[in-house]
Amino acid sequence: MTSEPSDAPETSVEESDSPRHAGFTYALGRAVISPLARLVYRPRVEGRENVPATGPVIFASNHLSFIDSIAIPVAAPRPVHFLAKSSYFEGTGIKGALSRTFFESIGAIPVRRGAGQAALDALEQQRVLLDEGLTVALYPEGTRSTDGRLYKGRTGVAFLALQTGAPVVPVGLIGTDRVMPKGAKMPSLRERITVKFGTPIDVSAHGPASSGKARRLATDEIMAAIHALSGQELADAYNEAPAQGTIEKIKQALPHERR
Repeated sequence: MTSEPSDAPETSVEESDSPRHAGFTYALGRAVISPLARLVYRPRVEGRENVPATGPVIFASNHLSFIDSIAIPVAAPRPVHFLAKSSYFEGTGIKGALSRTFFESIGAIPVRRGAGQAALDALEQQRVLLDEGLTVALYPEGTRSTDGRLYKGRTGVAFLALQTGAPVVPVGLIGTDRVMPKGAKMPSLRERITVKFGTPIDVSAHGPASSGKARRLATDEIMAAIHALSGQELADAYNEAPAQGTIEKIKQALPHERR
């Protein structure tokens, strides 16, 4: 993936030099954090049997809260890799070490935010993991929903699924925004969350990864499955920050494939 074709899938992900696999720290984290989280938050987990026991899997989830990236690994029957800001891994001193250890323990991959080639490089990291038979988690909306609605999906997840042939397991998260709303310092102990794993989706019938139409149709199928699990109100729009400046406003107004 050395160049970006004109209809390449946009993504709202981040980039780093190489993927980092879940290792000892993650195994220890799953052994400690998962039972503790289940004890404290008593999550309702549905559909764990839908997750293939072996082979590559893409978890595609709605995104309501920072703790979504903890809820999925805690509930999933297999180790899960997902992208996290590289700054979480780069701190110094005791605080930096604790942050790095925590994110490694929940299967995070340190990445730097980027667009264009950087975004494609991030997808390439995930492709490598899938080619090794591992699992990755993505948020097709690109960023957290601040109003609780489900926004239109960007096509990076479909590109990855069409390129690798990995099944997509839709995930519906319910209540994570109440456990830890945006801006909260600590999660609430009064709320419970629900994690629903849906039936795996084979998107190959939509066409090749090089087809913008195939990516859009596959993304829409994935988002429909997430909606069926989460029950959220549909926003019928992309979740993106207001454009800053004339050029950005023009770019958002022009028809183009959203990642």
